[in-house]
Amino acid sequence: MNEPHLIQFLLNIAGAAALLIWAVRLVRTGVERGFANQLRTWLRHSANNRLLAAGSGLGAAVFLQSSTAVAVLTSNFVAKGALTAATGLVILLGADVGSALVTQLLLVRQSFFIPLLLLLGVSLFLRSSNDTLRQVGRILTGLALIFVSLDMIRAATGPMVANPGTLAVMEYLGRDMLTAFVIGAGFAWLVHSSVAAVLLFVTLAGQGILPPTAAAAMILGANLGGAFIAYVLTLSAPVVSRKMIVANLVLRGGGALIAALLVSVKPELLTYLGAEPARQAINLHLVFNVAVAAVALPFTVSVTRIIARVLTDKSAATLTLDAGSALDPAALERPRRGLDCAARELLDMGQRIEKMLIAVEPLYDTWNSVGAQAIEDQDRTIKKMHLEIKLYLAKLGQKGLNEELSRRSMDLASISTSLDAASDAITRTMLELTQRMHAQGVNFSPKGREEIGDFLDRVSGNVQLALNVMMNQNPAEARELVAAKEKVRRVEQKLQRHHLERLREGLVESIETSNIHQETLRALKQINTSFSMVGYPILAKSGDLLKSRLT
Repeated sequence: MNEPHLIQFLLNIAGAAALLIWAVRLVRTGVERGFANQLRTWLRHSANNRLLAAGSGLGAAVFLQSSTAVAVLTSNFVAKGALTAATGLVILLGADVGSALVTQLLLVRQSFFIPLLLLLGVSLFLRSSNDTLRQVGRILTGLALIFVSLDMIRAATGPMVANPGTLAVMEYLGRDMLTAFVIGAGFAWLVHSSVAAVLLFVTLAGQGILPPTAAAAMILGANLGGAFIAYVLTLSAPVVSRKMIVANLVLRGGGALIAALLVSVKPELLTYLGAEPARQAINLHLVFNVAVAAVALPFTVSVTRIIARVLTDKSAATLTLDAGSALDPAALERPRRGLDCAARELLDMGQRIEKMLIAVEPLYDTWNSVGAQAIEDQDRTIKKMHLEIKLYLAKLGQKGLNEELSRRSMDLASISTSLDAASDAITRTMLELTQRMHAQGVNFSPKGREEIGDFLDRVSGNVQLALNVMMNQNPAEARELVAAKEKVRRVEQKLQRHHLERLREGLVESIETSNIHQETLRALKQINTSFSMVGYPILAKSGDLLKSRLT
């Protein structure tokens, strides 16, 4: 293979791999934007049954095209106390199987798939006014591009089959399975997608580029790399939610090492998984994850307890460390930098309010004076931060700001006021309501409590989106955030109607908690509205906002 051909080959492979990675991400983005709330509710309601929890994890991974996304989503529930670590681990084991199942489905080749998916996907995305249908279009387009990228890889790797140098390298990987395993793990980590990594390795094996043993080692390595992604993404999460992530890393990563060692000792075992190298590789991926799930499911409680002994909660040691304010007085002489400091302080403010929202929900079930006091203390901190931000912005204004910076200063002040209102809704409304429930000795009806929990999950998801928008200033996500405001309003109205229907039926629990239920829904809607204000300045700047609504 001469140099010009080599450069062309590398470009073709790199372009095809890049398209594959992006297409997988495109599908996941469509599912997250169009169906995140349904997935959150689905996972949350699966806590009572182990098989249902594993099935929910499997289904969520199939839709999201990623077990990592399911891991991060589930860790949030565990951190809030909505799921136990053992149940979270069950969901992750199911998600690993779902991720393996996705690769099986994506390797199905039908000539009419690509044009049909592109036609439907692009038409829905460009022509539909309904956001959910637009996301369905995004998903279908992403699936079509996955198939396109796999065909590109097959076309690009065709000349490699007859190249002696390439075959020598690949044959070496077939003999040195440790190197192949490390490459597989590293590539999965690099692209942040075990699905994309496995699809690439299986395609290379199907083209005769990778020997069966090398493909097996790289796929098993991709399982370790995939589990490690979630571990790194949740390093800053509470220890209680990290237990299941670490347990899954130990089970999946340790199992992958054992399986790779077994294949290196007895490579003939691969022949039981299929007649062709590609089929052996893809079946190994599925069989491995099913085996890990089947072996580990009965022992999830014991495994998480063992992991809990290893993991230590260092938060107590860090509670006394004051990170200090981002409002740097030295930046007052440089207005643009000063505004950046104010934006950082607002992000910290929003993250504190998110923790308050997480902490207040359990108080509806069981009163905890320590938790209530922590919320009140955080509210006082929020009040102090709000005042300091206003004063800081006022000092910046004294230096004289041009029109652009003046507008940004007003936007930041408005967001600060909105976040302060969200803190008030949690402390002055929701916390007082939980205290009233405790004093009166009343509880929501089972259906009413379920609705409150689901609605709070929806609002929490929008709060997280708002914090992301504050960091990345992405107009597309800002548009999604503002559009979610109307969705929340419709859901709140629907839940209010459901509550009135229960009152008509004469349910005692609903009658006793009627005002508390309705005021909680209104408070959550107010919190959502407050955080949605983050998106308006971005959309006004991008031209996506009319005077009163989205374009």
